[in-house]
Amino acid sequence: MTSPRPRRSPSPQERQRDPERTRQKILEAAAAEFAEHGFAGARTRAIASRAGVNQQLVSYYFGGKEGLYRAMSEQWAQRREELAPPGMTLPEQLRNYAMETVRNPDSVRMFAWSGLQWSGPEDDPDRDTRTEMLGSTVTQLRARQEAGTLPAELDPVCLQIMLMAACMATTTLPHVIEGLCGADPRSPEFVEHFADQMALLARHIGLDDAT
Repeated sequence: MTSPRPRRSPSPQERQRDPERTRQKILEAAAAEFAEHGFAGARTRAIASRAGVNQQLVSYYFGGKEGLYRAMSEQWAQRREELAPPGMTLPEQLRNYAMETVRNPDSVRMFAWSGLQWSGPEDDPDRDTRTEMLGSTVTQLRARQEAGTLPAELDPVCLQIMLMAACMATTTLPHVIEGLCGADPRSPEFVEHFADQMALLARHIGLDDAT
């Protein structure tokens, strides 16, 4: 029986070839791989193949699959700042999140997979980053409640979860949407209609003041 070949580190030439472009290619390839298979099913070999780079560059730049997943979570945190800038009303923020199914479908699918494959906090690579990010919205909801624009009996944490679930429905419930609406749940026209309805619902429940 032959012994396995030692893992080769990327050569200095490979490391020096436009590192930012290489990192971005790996991130884009990882988004597609995680969207298709989730964190548990994704393989670094497949990510490297999609990116057209040596597999060892995934470890070199990100420390492996878990580090790559965390880097993508940080990238999403930056994207969130674009979707929900200071001063934007929550209905418009929710509309933006719902439109991500069209604008950034791989990230939405990756997020959905992270829930489907969840087996406990010990195997949740971006738990802390995600919790901190979402906690800021819960704080905003609590502030609205204290100001009297939300009913006191509403649990702000549960409301946040409900709103997130609703924004992701065109990704997580396409079969239900097709059956009830007779529409392609991923078509830009339907997603835009659904996003408009999300914003309308938010206004009806008193979330139309600026943050």
